[in-house]
Amino acid sequence: MTHYFLGADLGGTKTHVMVADQTGKVIGFGESGPGNHEAVGYAGFKRNLHEAVDLALLGAGIDRQKIAGSGFGIAGYDWPIETEPMMRVIRTLKLAGKVGLVNDVELGLLVGSPRGWGVTVVSGTGCNCRGWDESRQHFGRVTGGGIEFGEYAGASELMYRVTRAMAYHWTGRGPATSLSQAFVERFGMKDLEDLLQNLICRKIEFSAGDAPLAFQVAARGDAVAIEIVRWAGRELGEMAKTVIHQLQFEEIDFDLVQIGSMFDGSPLLSEELKKVVLAAAPKAKFIRSKEPPVIGAVLLGMQAAELSINDAVHLKLIETTPQLKNHKGEG
Repeated sequence: MTHYFLGADLGGTKTHVMVADQTGKVIGFGESGPGNHEAVGYAGFKRNLHEAVDLALLGAGIDRQKIAGSGFGIAGYDWPIETEPMMRVIRTLKLAGKVGLVNDVELGLLVGSPRGWGVTVVSGTGCNCRGWDESRQHFGRVTGGGIEFGEYAGASELMYRVTRAMAYHWTGRGPATSLSQAFVERFGMKDLEDLLQNLICRKIEFSAGDAPLAFQVAARGDAVAIEIVRWAGRELGEMAKTVIHQLQFEEIDFDLVQIGSMFDGSPLLSEELKKVVLAAAPKAKFIRSKEPPVIGAVLLGMQAAELSINDAVHLKLIETTPQLKNHKGEG
């Protein structure tokens, strides 16, 4: 008898859902809009989850009552008080089988670490860091609250630093930077004063999607842009170091998985992160996960159903997952 498992990765920009059988063969996939309730509310979370699940089940050609286990990795799921509201939405899917529910950051560790434990750092639209030990009895985390709580270095936070650098350029408080001309041209402004005026008067706004331009300016050698990228890497390193200390990993060999589109922006980001981490935990092994986090969600569903997962299942999931555009964006 064939058993089927469903995994859902709900991020700040998209929702991915996959259905696979017990061998790891992917037989259905669905994609829809953002799943982070902090951005789209619980109504948007429910709407986009239902749309992606319906598409995945339709592609798989199976009834939802045939799902033996399902896993959900949800951006913005940071606190126990959010569990019941999210489970109320998940129950409306009327899926059979047991359910696993985690913050979407944890999917990166499930899919990226061959050992299935360690620390994962995400830097996409936002940023986050979590981890657990080999026994999966001890967990570490940051707040997941972003810039307001002193956790920087997603694309959104990077753009705050870019904006500040251009303001300092215009006022003379800081050095001149090629970021200014690059963003003047991007937004079709007359000059830097015109750009700042439109930003401050809310005629235009920067978004996480503008971060790649900052990386391009850094790659051309602009000292201010380079320092912003290095700052982001150090901040991610500090987040990782916090979780490492919580888990007492300083003297052990463990996996540190990096996920998210920001890591594709510049090697400087990982370079600075590694400096900070290795100073605190010299045996850390760094893994840049290239696989879609939704694979981790399917694995979570399998774990919820107490399916024994071996390397062959993991490899089959990777081999049969469709090519997903923008799959590395998180948070």
